[in-house]
Amino acid sequence: MTGHIYDMSGQETRIFANVIGALSSGNLNFDVREEVFPDILKLLRADVLASFEWNGRSNSYGNAFIINQDPENVARYRKWFQYRDPMTDKLRGLRRAAHVEEVISRRDLSKTEFYNDFLARDGMQHGVNLFMQANGRELADLRVWRYGSRPDFSDREIDLLTILAPFIRRALSLVPAVSLDMLTDRERDVALLVARGCSDKDIARVLGIGFATVRTHVGSCLAKLECSNRAEVAAQVSKLSH
Repeated sequence: MTGHIYDMSGQETRIFANVIGALSSGNLNFDVREEVFPDILKLLRADVLASFEWNGRSNSYGNAFIINQDPENVARYRKWFQYRDPMTDKLRGLRRAAHVEEVISRRDLSKTEFYNDFLARDGMQHGVNLFMQANGRELADLRVWRYGSRPDFSDREIDLLTILAPFIRRALSLVPAVSLDMLTDRERDVALLVARGCSDKDIARVLGIGFATVRTHVGSCLAKLECSNRAEVAAQVSKLSH
């Protein structure tokens, strides 16, 4: 550990030990982000956390896990602002814990639509991101923010994330790249019917929903399960159901 890491209270030291223990578990029978990321937010003394998974087929971020962020704002990010994001792809390219200001100055960021219409809505002012790969696979990322009334992140937080990164990487690499848990309940219903060979009209009739709604759900299933067509969805559902 570096000198910066010793700046932890007794409670934070216990949290740190628990995080390392959980991530080092030989049997990860829990959702890594739900179980561990809230404690990492506390260790970093941060206010907001967001984690996304990169989908190479759709070239977009999805399957969000958030803490203290407005879900409607996250939906806006997925639909619009991720395509107006001046920094995240650059941070992803670093493959390490990094301050947002490493890739864009605060002054330049404050002039962007991304900041004024997205980040500022949830008070996100000071940011640190962590992006990781394992065997060429993009893993769930980690984006933490402090409000503007708080001091900026320091070397302490970067050191903490640097120490935790190998443990987080290992744990996330053991999570299947795709799973049926990525789907909403309705999307899962649609995917199961697709796997049974049902047409969109059949699915609409069975579930009592509109044809256009079925098409929307099928599109979501294709994106989330990283499939190119219905046959691939059927194959994925069959594999993931066993």
